[in-house]
Amino acid sequence: MMRLRLASVVERRLLVNYRVDPDAAARLLPAPLRPQLVRGHAVAGICLLRLGHARPAGAPAAFGLRSENVAHRVAVEWDGPDGVESGVYIPRRDTDSRLNALAGGRLFPGEHGRAAFDVHETAGELRVGFATRDSGADRVAGDVHVELTDEVRDSGLFADLADASRFFRAGSRGYSATRSGDRLDGMELSTDAWHLDACRVRSVTSSYFDDPDRFPPGTAALDCALVMRNVPVGWRALPDMAVRGSAAPRAARTVPRPAG
Repeated sequence: MMRLRLASVVERRLLVNYRVDPDAAARLLPAPLRPQLVRGHAVAGICLLRLGHARPAGAPAAFGLRSENVAHRVAVEWDGPDGVESGVYIPRRDTDSRLNALAGGRLFPGEHGRAAFDVHETAGELRVGFATRDSGADRVAGDVHVELTDEVRDSGLFADLADASRFFRAGSRGYSATRSGDRLDGMELSTDAWHLDACRVRSVTSSYFDDPDRFPPGTAALDCALVMRNVPVGWRALPDMAVRGSAAPRAARTVPRPAG
């Protein structure tokens, strides 16, 4: 795989976060990953990401591409050479961009399935719906409706917005499931303009988190939502992470791999 460095603008990164029973979260993770706990809970969620001006680092922004994307995530930790490290595990990524689906895992880390999105957005309110193009039990769909507010309230994970912002900024490394099942693709986000705003959730549906086979009743509860807007970021590839023991859950197979 080529390892291009990428640049883009996060036009919108909506993080919908769940408190999850640690044992339920652990069942989703390949070794050597384990759930990162906050106040005794695992942290998982949906990232609804619109990227603008996405391009190889150093290329003019005018040549960049725009795409809607969704990632399902679990905050994780693992034992590194210098101690415990942290990031997120991404069992699946989906996009409305054919180029992202074809290039992910080849030109840059992160294999993508395909999805359709329905977005309604104002300065103070966001609604994002999505549905993947899988068939049957593999299909994932959701709809998130939030309003911006001044503070995180009624969270069982975070004391306030600053606490939540620190946690997510520290989880800048993401490791994604791959079709091979024996390794994870890694990518790291960096920015000098990190900023999150709090949201009040008006409604959320998620076939992923509402699935009783994946999350038995009582093991996953909506906690809070946060949003990042109009932040320039860079992305760099990380070395692959080998999966130990049983194979990792495989990435979505909705887009055929090109030959070669």
